[in-house]
Amino acid sequence: MPLVLIIDDNPAVVMALEVLLSLHDMQTIHAASPQEGMAQLQSHAVDLVIQDMNFSADTTSGDEGVALFHQIRDAFPDMPVILLTAWTHLDVAVRLIKAGAADYLGKPWDDERLMTTVRNLIELGQAGRSLRQRLARDVQEKQALEQRYDLCDLIWQDAAMARLLQMACQVAVSDVPVLITGPNGAGKEKIAQIVQRNSSVKDGPFVVLNCGAIPAELIEAELFGAEAGSYTGAAKAREGKFEAADGGTLFLDEIGNLPLSGQMKLLRVLETGSFQRLGSNRERRVKVRILSATNADLPAMIRAGQFREDLYYRLNVIPLTVPSLNERPDDILPLAQAFLGAHKQLSQDAVQALQQYPWPGNVRELKNLMQRVQLLCPHAMISRDDLQLPVSGPRSKETEAGPDKASIEAALAQAGGVVAQAAAMLGLSRQSLYRRMERFGIDRH
Repeated sequence: MPLVLIIDDNPAVVMALEVLLSLHDMQTIHAASPQEGMAQLQSHAVDLVIQDMNFSADTTSGDEGVALFHQIRDAFPDMPVILLTAWTHLDVAVRLIKAGAADYLGKPWDDERLMTTVRNLIELGQAGRSLRQRLARDVQEKQALEQRYDLCDLIWQDAAMARLLQMACQVAVSDVPVLITGPNGAGKEKIAQIVQRNSSVKDGPFVVLNCGAIPAELIEAELFGAEAGSYTGAAKAREGKFEAADGGTLFLDEIGNLPLSGQMKLLRVLETGSFQRLGSNRERRVKVRILSATNADLPAMIRAGQFREDLYYRLNVIPLTVPSLNERPDDILPLAQAFLGAHKQLSQDAVQALQQYPWPGNVRELKNLMQRVQLLCPHAMISRDDLQLPVSGPRSKETEAGPDKASIEAALAQAGGVVAQAAAMLGLSRQSLYRRMERFGIDRH
């Protein structure tokens, strides 16, 4: 039940307020002087204060009430205060409302207006306390995660990421396969790194294979290695990713792009722990922790006959889903400032623009934007105009499907026009990047 403190030296006023508040299921305590009122605030968990403005019979200036209000505001900055007076001075009222008073009412007051104000302020105060408690709890959980686990310098603030990281670190110690899903650019590889760094094989190799960047005819050699002469151009023997990852972790990125022939061979290795190099009959055995990631809908691909169901269940022992940047809005500003660097700051309108934009390209798009701003804007304060973000609106399927034109151009520039490297930066296959370049009219030269 809410507790209201009444500070007034008129017993009739105090009684009238106590009766009114009790009829609305509120408890009251009272004080007859500013000193007694401050003592009550120190010793009780008060939800709201109703205070008089005049405590001396020979003055109507309200100076004592003004002083009391500022005492309360200094000692309890979040305490809602309603001011009551029989002598309404408009200039005093305006000044105190600007200083944070919730309302300024004359005596006799309107019961309905007073109770509406009281209820709204108490509900707002309770919501504020709940929010502060949640934020404090989030900070404590974040600190506990960062102290206990190696989070690979991940920048994060949002509760959605806290839940993901908690689960990722918990499953890291097991030796079972993990399938990381989520949209392009959301940070799936970073989550894979975090799993590896907190695993029992953290001191072993961490080998990455982008399944979408390898031609179908070379995927077997990439995975399992090849003997000299086993295919055109194979001048000498080479080890594959499984051998390179022995005793550590193999991260299969864009697993949805693995061709069916490669899927079948991968499944056999997962089942038996052994494989043969291309062009060899010798069985080789490895112990490898498998992490995989995709932005594809693998169950839909299974239904379409494009992905093996038995492989899916082998890979998807522990599913982790990385939320899009749009689903973790509290991460936008910390990430933006980190990418922008310490020597540039975001103006208020730039902050608002970043928060309103839907980020179809996720963290990668935000990083590319901040890098462009850092390079092209000579001034320290970054405005909305400097960002040159498109106007937010209904998302098209093309926008949701991948990075925008600016992100692609930035990636190509950073990669020196090398499409394969730009595709890897964007989390796309070369074919997907070529299609988007054609759609946006982008020339890699």
